[in-house]
Amino acid sequence: MYNAIYLSPHLDDAPLSCGGQIAQQTAAGGQVLIVTIMAGEPATDGFSAYAQELHGRWQLAHDAVAARRTEDINACVILRAAYRHWEIPDCIYRMGTDGRALYTDWGQITGTIHPAEEALVQTLAAQFATLPASRKVVAPLAVGNHVDHQIVRRAAEHCFGADLFYYEDYPYARDEQAVTAVVSPVDPAWHSQTIPLTPADIAAKIEAIAAYTSQVSTFFNGRADLERQIHHHVTNVGGERLWQHGQHPGMLDHFTGVNL
Repeated sequence: MYNAIYLSPHLDDAPLSCGGQIAQQTAAGGQVLIVTIMAGEPATDGFSAYAQELHGRWQLAHDAVAARRTEDINACVILRAAYRHWEIPDCIYRMGTDGRALYTDWGQITGTIHPAEEALVQTLAAQFATLPASRKVVAPLAVGNHVDHQIVRRAAEHCFGADLFYYEDYPYARDEQAVTAVVSPVDPAWHSQTIPLTPADIAAKIEAIAAYTSQVSTFFNGRADLERQIHHHVTNVGGERLWQHGQHPGMLDHFTGVNL
């Protein structure tokens, strides 16, 4: 029985968004599992121009996904969380039946889910039903509208319904308007709880994020900027914020305790 299972679309999403609360739970003796959904190898070596551009930015010209999985393992060790890597490739690698990339630029990646991927939502929902027992399942809100985050959220909702918890996808959640775009402030069914973080929780989160060496330059201007931005965001939010829809807000109490 896990205290919590975090559904991470990519190899970094859960630590970026929830690293502090994960560290807090495991430090108290809780068992946490991070499941990375889009962690599979590309089906082909014929990468799109956009995927090649990202490989260059990451300085991972060869075996990029394998290298990123190793980074994720290192981050999970820091957080003392168990991990699973599922075999679906990142959206930048997925192809249609015509052999063409489904998503070829950032606009498409943060747009609507490609019609060819509707079946993927149902497939994932069935796969989520096979996860181990857990007191909480936490999925992305899809702040920022990344298609992989949208797919994981929709599949999790199909599987877990109103029992699902949501996290605010960092770094997109740095923009409060991006959060309110997916969590309507006029919808009384949305309830949130902010989990305060100790200095030790924040330090563990920063170390876990820094373990993704290929990704740091995408979000931060070096280690000092990483520390500054994480501290700034935690201060603004008051910790890390979770949401539920359609449940009484009291159900969020004591989320991080090990005796849930």
